[in-house]
Amino acid sequence: MNMNSSTRTDHTNATAASPAPALDVQMSWWTMSGLGEAGREWSLEERFARIAEAGYDGINGFLPAKEEAERWNRLLKEYGLSFSVNAYPRNAADMQAFLQEAQAYGGAERIQYVNAQVLTPFVTGESALELLRDIQRLSADAGISVFVETHRGTITQDLIRTAEYVRSIGDLKLTIDYSHYVVAGEMHHVPDEAEALLQQLLVQTSSIHARVSNGEQIQVDVGEQGEHPILDHYKRWWADGMRHWLRQAAPGQRFPFVCELGPASYAITTDEATGRTNEISDRWSQSLYFQQLARTLWNEIQ
Repeated sequence: MNMNSSTRTDHTNATAASPAPALDVQMSWWTMSGLGEAGREWSLEERFARIAEAGYDGINGFLPAKEEAERWNRLLKEYGLSFSVNAYPRNAADMQAFLQEAQAYGGAERIQYVNAQVLTPFVTGESALELLRDIQRLSADAGISVFVETHRGTITQDLIRTAEYVRSIGDLKLTIDYSHYVVAGEMHHVPDEAEALLQQLLVQTSSIHARVSNGEQIQVDVGEQGEHPILDHYKRWWADGMRHWLRQAAPGQRFPFVCELGPASYAITTDEATGRTNEISDRWSQSLYFQQLARTLWNEIQ
């Protein structure tokens, strides 16, 4: 599964000559954890080179520490990569503090968007809606887009109540990661009631995290050419999310599609009980397949 770097857009040379909305396939920095060769993990510079050479458009990662900021800025510019970051707020004050750090790093000029896992799974109803509205307000004030991820153990862990949030907040921006709802609901097959709710959320798609659950495990190998039968559901959801995003996209906007495959214990291992992490699946190859699939789906919906 080799991808040519010619498929990647150089973000340092974007011009008004091509204003159409475009796909932005990002590699998760988390996915790169532990990857390497000859018993050695890739260095930071090697990770950047590998990501760029494999044809990715950008990186989804974390705010660099102050002492690392210049190094990250140099490498992002050198390889022409977009950059988004993850945040884990528990309340509005956490979100405000994070956005202040993001502004200090360079704000929207350097950060494409913030993906927020809001760590309040037991906050529901009006209290949850108030927090989500506070996050929207803080995002607007900071001038940095914030997308709330559909994720277990967070404010959106329950599909039913997340659909209620979307109905109450019509402009709630979501990062769609349906692996969490599939595994939480043990959806070996997707019932009509669940599909209806999933479709409601897709209207608010602002980005996608690519991972596939089979209803029992959070992250499964889909096969070298996507042979896993449940992948058809994800392909349909991802394409629908892209369509909804395109309907409201402004000229020049880019749609983030993040290849996000976690290391153990997300990755299935052969000997988990021993504490070793011999993964059954090849995260790098699977990520390359998702990158290729994203580009195929994007081309099909144009």
